[in-house]
Amino acid sequence: MSVNLDGPELRAMVDEAGKDPLEALARRLLEEIGEDPERDGLKDTPARYARWWREFTNYDPGTVATLFETSSAGQLVVVSGIEVWSLCEHHLLPFNCSLTIAYRSAKQLLGLSKFARIAHQHAHQLQVQERLVADISSDIMRITGAEDVAVVGQGEHLCMTMRGIRTSARMTSSALHGAFAEEGTLRSELFAHLRAA
Repeated sequence: MSVNLDGPELRAMVDEAGKDPLEALARRLLEEIGEDPERDGLKDTPARYARWWREFTNYDPGTVATLFETSSAGQLVVVSGIEVWSLCEHHLLPFNCSLTIAYRSAKQLLGLSKFARIAHQHAHQLQVQERLVADISSDIMRITGAEDVAVVGQGEHLCMTMRGIRTSARMTSSALHGAFAEEGTLRSELFAHLRAA
């Protein structure tokens, strides 16, 4: 049975459950897969489901643009091992991604924790890995004013691991800008860091 999510059927589900729309959808999902939402263990699941979705999508990264003056402009900065979780927009299943962010500093340095904050800001939404690394690189460029920015992500996607072929694999995607996009010393140094990590 299909339900029009914008129509009277959903409003009736919400009125019947006395809950918010996400709780009503979770309750309906449980019923559609043959579960009893009233059984022990599931009674509070619709409310937890609704809270989780709101917590995930309403994530507040805090301040992401703390910059510090530097006397060593032009230095390569590499931050690796930033672990984030996101949701595949095609199947609504999670994927994890280990990120390496590199940039050649201009006149200011970005605070270390801000790399992770920016990464989480973009991960806490429906995503694809390619756009995730592109969005992070764009923000690093915008905030720091640096032209030479690289973001490399390696992710495992549960939409492949848990469904379809049901095989685990790691996907690598990158967004390379400025000198990182060209063959040269800076690009070679970045890839040497990636091999060592």
